[in-house]
Amino acid sequence: MALTKGFKETVKARADREPAFRAALFQEAIELLLNDEVETAKAVMRDYINATIGFDKLAKKTGTSAPSLMRMFSDKGNPTANKLFPIIRKLKTETGLKIALQVEG
Repeated sequence: MALTKGFKETVKARADREPAFRAALFQEAIELLLNDEVETAKAVMRDYINATIGFDKLAKKTGTSAPSLMRMFSDKGNPTANKLFPIIRKLKTETGLKIALQVEG
């Protein structure tokens, strides 16, 4: 199901004014990936990209075309680890976030 422009604009507006919301989107996407919920993780990551640097800027930073990135995070996309992790690293750097892993017993 495609998201409406209004929804995308609402997420972007909130991410622009609330750094905690922006960080929570990124955290949720990473946690979903680690919990093997790839489809949902791609959707959240797509929202995060759209709400922060956008696909065009991410394409310039990663050397991967914007259409390729959009396809990768689409419903049918299947990003490989060697494509996904550099993208996560660039997003982290470009948006000023850090990832810390906490292992609980």
